[in-house]
Amino acid sequence: MQEIYSLIIGVAILALGIPLGNLLAKTTKEELSQGKKWFKLLITVSLIGAVISLIFKNNAIMYGLLFIAIVASGSLNKK
Repeated sequence: MQEIYSLIIGVAILALGIPLGNLLAKTTKEELSQGKKWFKLLITVSLIGAVISLIFKNNAIMYGLLFIAIVASGSLNKK
C-alpha cells in the first residue's frame, strides 16, 4: 500500500513539471533560443539517468531526473 502512495505522489509531482516548463518558456524566451542544444542534451542525459536509476531501484533519483526532463522538454516545446 505504501508503494501505491509513493507512486501517486511521484506522478503528481511530475505532473507539476508541465506547467512549470510552460512558465519557464514564457519568461525566458531569449535564453531558450540560444541554449536549445543544451536543453536537448539535458533531456537526453536525464532520461538515461532515470532508466539507470530505475534499474538500480532508486526512486528518488529517478523522479528527480524525470522532473528535470519534463520541465526542460516543456520549455523546449514552447515557441
